[in-house]
Amino acid sequence: MVKNRLRARKRFGQNFLQDKMIIADIVAAIDPQIDEHLVEIGPGRGAITESLVKSCHRLDVIELDRDLVPLLENNLSSYPQLFVHEADALAFDYGKLALGNEKLTGDRKLALQHYNTIII
Repeated sequence: MVKNRLRARKRFGQNFLQDKMIIADIVAAIDPQIDEHLVEIGPGRGAITESLVKSCHRLDVIELDRDLVPLLENNLSSYPQLFVHEADALAFDYGKLALGNEKLTGDRKLALQHYNTIII
């Protein structure tokens, strides 16, 4: 596992999750299923990512910080169902993530429920 000595950058509004109880609560609320295709925006150092990728069919993560992308790829390289995209989530073409006839959906309620917990 690559050591992650990277500091949070103010310009990206980063605040890396570390509290294992909060991480567990978020993953439990998401309730990833083995047949699901999930998308994580701003995985940072991957605090939530590893729990998600272990429990789903495919996980696409979108990370803007180019210094975090190799960290994610190296630390989570044992998961072939993980796809790391270095991109701005606001400009990203989510349509290219759909596989075959897959319909992309989002859970806005879940995102709003955890917004104040994740963003400080």
